[in-house]
Amino acid sequence: MTDAAPLPEPRGPLSAAVRAVLLGGAAPPGAPSVTDADPFGEDFQLALYLSYEPHYRALEGVDDEREWDPALLGLRRPMEEAFLAALREAVPREGDGVGAPAVDAALEPLLVEPVDGHGVSHRLMDEGTWELMREYLVHRSPYQLKESDPQAWLIPRLEGQAKASLVAVAFDEFGAGHGERVHARLFAELMDGAGLDASYGRYLDLVPAVTLATVNVMSLFGLHRSLRGAAAGNFAVLEITSPPGARRMAKALERLGAEERCVRFFTEHVEADAVHEQVMRRHVLGDLLAREPELAGDIAFGIRATVWLDERWEERVLASWDAGRTSLRRPLAGLPGAPAPA
Repeated sequence: MTDAAPLPEPRGPLSAAVRAVLLGGAAPPGAPSVTDADPFGEDFQLALYLSYEPHYRALEGVDDEREWDPALLGLRRPMEEAFLAALREAVPREGDGVGAPAVDAALEPLLVEPVDGHGVSHRLMDEGTWELMREYLVHRSPYQLKESDPQAWLIPRLEGQAKASLVAVAFDEFGAGHGERVHARLFAELMDGAGLDASYGRYLDLVPAVTLATVNVMSLFGLHRSLRGAAAGNFAVLEITSPPGARRMAKALERLGAEERCVRFFTEHVEADAVHEQVMRRHVLGDLLAREPELAGDIAFGIRATVWLDERWEERVLASWDAGRTSLRRPLAGLPGAPAPA
């Protein structure tokens, strides 16, 4: 039996209300208004994340029936609407043209690797320490420990070549028929080799809203058929941007003397996602656009929203590191020293 993930502490009235529903099945009297909350804030993003979690994993003290509890959905729907509206305002869709050119315009910046890149993976490759590497892994754990699960919701929403090609990509993400090669399991082995607790949800209390938003957008897009175009755009970004970043992360871990099981997660992505990029662009997005050209704007929005949220995350992490403070909500404490070189 899979261990249940711990419920994190609430960060405000919204997350407290969701937590109460999860534990007791009824919204507390005078539930807070979503209109008063920052859609990118700590309380809001944790509340939205927790409202999605029953679709994925067991939570401590939470009955499995809560997944479709009307009280939970009643809290979640206004948050989804507010989050989506905030994203649409932050990521304008104008100026893209229509049809395939709209998607091409959104994808174009992702297809060229800048020679002067200075993102988080660049920093870790050039001068990262085990302390910073562990922070990075904690940030990534809410998604990577369920890697590609949110995107699997897209499968029944596609037809023909788009469906077949998406399943081919997902097949690799889920280990190509081998449980020990499932990417989520490889990430757990990476965390364990880095001296972290690889239990699902272990570090959720430490993960800030800027990180949770990058995961929540996947659930938002994936769980709504009306947003299938945005979900396809989101998945395309993950596959297109993965190989260069994974290559840098592998080099960072090798420089730190990490065990082979730590590096394996990233080298697997370098090899697999280089192929996935072409499949997603040509056969998933291409076929989807041929069948439903009216989804071009949504696909472009999904691409740009994903990039925008990732850039916010990188800015937050790098600003914290530049200031000499943790990029998490609290510092990682009580961890053993850096793993010995393999």
